[in-house]
Amino acid sequence: MERQLAKYHLGQIVRHKKHPFRGVIFDVDPKFANTEEWYHSIPEEARPRRDQPFYHLLAENDESFYVAYVSEQNLVPDESGEPVEHPDLSEIFGEFHNGHYPLQIHMN
Repeated sequence: MERQLAKYHLGQIVRHKKHPFRGVIFDVDPKFANTEEWYHSIPEEARPRRDQPFYHLLAENDESFYVAYVSEQNLVPDESGEPVEHPDLSEIFGEFHNGHYPLQIHMN
C-alpha cells in the first residue's frame, strides 16, 4: 500500500485554486472518502484524482460559511495573514495566532 503524506495540516488556512473561497483545515482523508454521487457531480474535465489527500475545511466566501471537501491539487496556502470568520471555528480551534488556528480538542 502506498502511503500518502498530506501537504497541509490541521488549523492551516488554505485557498481554493479555482473558486473564490478559503478555509481552515479540520480533518484530512489520505485519499478520496466521499460519496460516488459527490465525485460524479464534478465535471469530468475538472474531477480530481482519488489517490491524493482530501481536506475538510470550515470554509467561507463573500456570501456564506460552509464545510467544503477539497482535493490537495486544488488548494494553495492562504498568504493573507487574515483570520477566517467561520462561526464553528471555536468548537475545534483556539484563537487565531501566527497565521493558523491551534487545535483545542483531543484527537483519537
